[in-house]
Amino acid sequence: MPAMSMLKPMSSRWTAADVPDQTGRVAIVTGANSGLGFDTAAVLAAKGAHVVLAVRNLDKGNEAVDRIKKASPNAVVTLQELDLTSLDSVRKAADALRASNPRIDLLINNAGVMYVPTREITKDGFEMQFGTNHLGHFALTGQLLDNMLPVEGSRVVTVSSVGHRIRAKIHFDDLNLDRNYNRVVSYGQSKLSNLLFTYELARRLKAKGAPTTALAAHPGAADTELLRNMPGGIRQVSQFVWTHFVAQNADMGAEPTLRAAADPSARNGEYYGPGGIGEQKGHPKVVESSAQSHDEELQRRLWTVSEELTGVTFPV
Repeated sequence: MPAMSMLKPMSSRWTAADVPDQTGRVAIVTGANSGLGFDTAAVLAAKGAHVVLAVRNLDKGNEAVDRIKKASPNAVVTLQELDLTSLDSVRKAADALRASNPRIDLLINNAGVMYVPTREITKDGFEMQFGTNHLGHFALTGQLLDNMLPVEGSRVVTVSSVGHRIRAKIHFDDLNLDRNYNRVVSYGQSKLSNLLFTYELARRLKAKGAPTTALAAHPGAADTELLRNMPGGIRQVSQFVWTHFVAQNADMGAEPTLRAAADPSARNGEYYGPGGIGEQKGHPKVVESSAQSHDEELQRRLWTVSEELTGVTFPV
C-alpha cells in the first residue's frame, strides 16, 4: 500500500512540507519545465515519486530534470514529449506513457496558455486556449485512464483558474471564437471547461466505483510565465505592484495542486485554491467554484462535444 495512506493528519496550515512520502508512485505532470508545473514536479520527486515531465520543449525539459536532480540527487525523473496543441502528439505521448508506466498514480493536467493576444489555432484547428487548456488535457486523460483505474488512490488533478468566473461561458455555437475573438473570453471558456470536465469525470468515476478520483485546483495570483501575454499596458504599469504586493511565488502557487494530488484527506470532486482574501494568495484549502461550473447539463454537453472533437472516449 502506498505510504500516503498511512500518514499523520495534515495541519490546518497546509504546505508542501505536508506532502506525504510518494515512494512507489508514478506522477505525470504536464507543462513541468517551468512555473507551477516545475514546482509541483520538484516537490513530488523530492518526496520519492517517479515523476514524468510531459513537455513540449525537450531542451527545456532536460534543464528542468537537471534542476530537480541537483536539488534531490536521488530523484527519479524522466521526460515525455507532449504537445497539447496536437492531438497526434497527445496520442503518441499517451501510447508511450501507457507502455512505460503500467501503473499511473497521478496525472496532473497543469500546462496551459493564458491571454493569447490574437486568435491562434492549434494544429487541429481549435482556438488555442480552448484547444490547449481543455481539449488537449481531455484527450490525454481519456487515453491514460486505463492505467489509472486499477490503482488505489490514483488521482487526476486539473489546474483551473479564478478566470473561470471572468466573462466565462461555453460558446457552443462558436467554440473556436471565429466570429469575435477576445483573449479574456477565450481564457475564461477554457478554465471553465477544466472545471466542468473535472466534475463530470468525478461523477463518472464515482458511478463506476473506481478507486480513481478527479479533483481541480487553482493557484490564485501566482507569479509565473503565464503572465507574459497580459495586455502590454497592464503588464508594464502593474508588474511591480503585481510581483511585490499581489502575486505569490510559484512555490506557493503550486500548493493547491499538490494538496489536491497528495493530501490523504482530499476527496473526489473537490476544488483547491489559496485560502486568503479573494483566493489570490495563501495556503490551500477547499474552495467554491462558480454556480455555472456545477451545471450538470452543461458538464454533460461539454463532455459529449469534447469526445466528438478529439475522437477520444473514456472507459467510464
